[in-house]
Amino acid sequence: MKATLFRIGLVVLLVASRGATCLAARAQPERRVSVALLDLGASETAARVSERLSKLFAGARGKTKFALLDRGLSRAAARGVGYAGSLNMTLTEARALGAAIGCDFYLTGDAQTLRRSSSARPVYFESYASLFVVSTRTGRLVLWDRPSAEADKPEESERALLADLETRTVTRYVAAIAEAAARDERERFETAASDAHEFFIDLSTDDGALSNADLREPAPYRRVRPEYPDAASRAEAEATVDALVEIGADGEVASVRVVRWAGFGLDDAVVSTVSRMHFRPAMRDGEPVAVRVLLRYNFRRPVQAKN
Repeated sequence: MKATLFRIGLVVLLVASRGATCLAARAQPERRVSVALLDLGASETAARVSERLSKLFAGARGKTKFALLDRGLSRAAARGVGYAGSLNMTLTEARALGAAIGCDFYLTGDAQTLRRSSSARPVYFESYASLFVVSTRTGRLVLWDRPSAEADKPEESERALLADLETRTVTRYVAAIAEAAARDERERFETAASDAHEFFIDLSTDDGALSNADLREPAPYRRVRPEYPDAASRAEAEATVDALVEIGADGEVASVRVVRWAGFGLDDAVVSTVSRMHFRPAMRDGEPVAVRVLLRYNFRRPVQAKN
């Protein structure tokens, strides 16, 4: 009798445990991410690209659920804070724009169809879309992309671009936002022990530089200019990239963080170049000290040599 009661009790316990597990699984909230699509320019191509992207995000399927904000309201909010389509923003500017719109992530950029010519093809048309995905919480540029298509007729090049966007949205844009959302959530709860890192004197602001006027700033042994990437050349991009750089008391670069992004491979070029630099360390009272500085790089299109 006791054994029977024990078995019945065990069954009840297992059923209750499974029920609690199911309830817990149901109770876990779905990750919902709000996305805003801003203007991609005033061209007809821009309007059609925006419309296609809106439909693709609205129909996106996966573990992350996307809520696409009303495009008219998003554009009005962006214009209300003075946004005029910049693709070269500081983290602070990018966060402020996203907060004004009220979204987790937003897409901005430029899309056009242009008439081209070359020695190989007297006349052809290129349709392109420069797309930037930005996180509101961090202000970071999550992803940049510049799909393009060429054809003998403008409608053909645009049709090919729109078809390419369908593949890219599913395989790249949606995945990048979902991954960034998960990363942002992790970083929100991560705390680093302050004593685990070297103390850096902040010279990256005017106030910091003035309050440390007695300090001799670090100087690179050799000034190296970041390369102008092919992607930037194809887009004819001109922009400024700011990097917050921590330089140890040994003169070695401890970290590089882009705080004004530009995309088109320019950010990566800056990080790669600065990471390889070596400095004469900052000095105070004859002793080397660790500092944080802001390095600014202005990129302009290289002048083509005339034959």
